[in-house]
Amino acid sequence: MVKAEKAAKAEKPQKGSKKSWFEGLKSEFKKIIWPDRKSLAKQTGAVVAVSIVLGVMIAVLDFIFQYGVDILVNIRF
Repeated sequence: MVKAEKAAKAEKPQKGSKKSWFEGLKSEFKKIIWPDRKSLAKQTGAVVAVSIVLGVMIAVLDFIFQYGVDILVNIRF
């Protein structure tokens, strides 16, 4: 019977104040290690470069598939 009471209490969500939630958020936010300007610039450059390369690759594949489909559609028997 004691186990059932403990299980019922464990399932019931605890109501905390919004202030304590924001205080917890603030303390967790302070634990974040923010990147310095140099590493941020390097990572941003890498993301932009990879995005451009992938965009070009997708465009080329799209052109190839479009050309192939056009050839198949225009075949006359």
